[in-house]
Amino acid sequence: MADKDVEQTDERGHVQGPWWAELGTWGAVALIAFGAVAAAWVSFRLPGTPEELAGGYYQAAKVVAIGLVTVGCTLLNRRRTRAAATEETSEQERV
Repeated sequence: MADKDVEQTDERGHVQGPWWAELGTWGAVALIAFGAVAAAWVSFRLPGTPEELAGGYYQAAKVVAIGLVTVGCTLLNRRRTRAAATEETSEQERV
């Protein structure tokens, strides 16, 4: 087969982000709730709890932290977008 017949794609331009990058506000809230449930699960020592409780709490805290950071970033982005739209509207009124 000639090189001309083969279609080559370049996927280097696509950067794969972390799994939580596209969660949005409700996904982040769900992560926070899931982390809280996981922490309660560990504190009541229900089935599946690791022998070292600190490890279970650590995993639950990581999930809650990812949720908190994601919801914070999402809300800040909304605030910046709203502020930029307000600024643009006020500049148009001046002209």
